[in-house]
Amino acid sequence: MFLGTHSPRLDEKGRLILPAKFRDELADGLVLTRGQERCIYVFSQKEFERVHEEMRKAPISSRQARDYIRVFLSGASDEVPDKQGRVTIPAALRSYAGLGRELAVIGAGTRAEIWDAQAWENYLLEQETAFSETDEEVLPGVF
Repeated sequence: MFLGTHSPRLDEKGRLILPAKFRDELADGLVLTRGQERCIYVFSQKEFERVHEEMRKAPISSRQARDYIRVFLSGASDEVPDKQGRVTIPAALRSYAGLGRELAVIGAGTRAEIWDAQAWENYLLEQETAFSETDEEVLPGVF
């Protein structure tokens, strides 16, 4: 499970060092793809295959499902971290997420997310009120 917030830097070659806590789960390979809210989703290879199988269940007649799957999969890139735990983020994904040198890598349970550090801070500020007002209707059984 991916948890926490980490603050790595992007190097001049477009690589980041994966947080140590995430490396074991991602050592055999990972998939980077466009995430919602202009971040990059990071899935283990196994989790990406599970997500893809769920997507395949969507009816091909659904325009919204087709559009989502196209955007999601066309931006996907399978990567293998090097011995130092570094992974290259393709230029198209760096551009999509507006990544600068300072990053926020957050754990989101079954995936990690890569954000530009300032974009993450802005997102948190915008969401804090909604977070504090979330009730059981949104997350049944949690509260």
